[in-house]
Amino acid sequence: MSRSLGIPVKLLHEAAGHVVTVELKTGEVYRGSLVECEDNWNCQLENITFTAKDGKVSQLEHVFIRGSRVRFMIIPDMLKNAPMFKRLEARIRGKGSAIGVGRGRAVAMRARAGRLSFLDGGRAPPRKEPNF
Repeated sequence: MSRSLGIPVKLLHEAAGHVVTVELKTGEVYRGSLVECEDNWNCQLENITFTAKDGKVSQLEHVFIRGSRVRFMIIPDMLKNAPMFKRLEARIRGKGSAIGVGRGRAVAMRARAGRLSFLDGGRAPPRKEPNF
């Protein structure tokens, strides 16, 4: 089993040191500087502005948030230029691999069908019935 990290987790690691906003499933909101974020979204924040569900705002120095309690995170827009997205864009355009981002027989069949549709002017090739 491959243990590679997905884009969202890599992006969280890139956000370390930046100001992020974390909303929990309970509706509480934490906004502060991200010290560290683990692969399971456990996060440490410092210099936090905490907003409770009732709207009460308070200041906290340091907090640890369990990843399973996170509803979503807002990260700085400047991270949209992170190197990982450059590699992903190249793959989407077809420069990163011959077939695309996916794997398996279905992707290969779609790629082959795409090539064939260009050869016959956009029409699908006639189907052949199997001989049993």
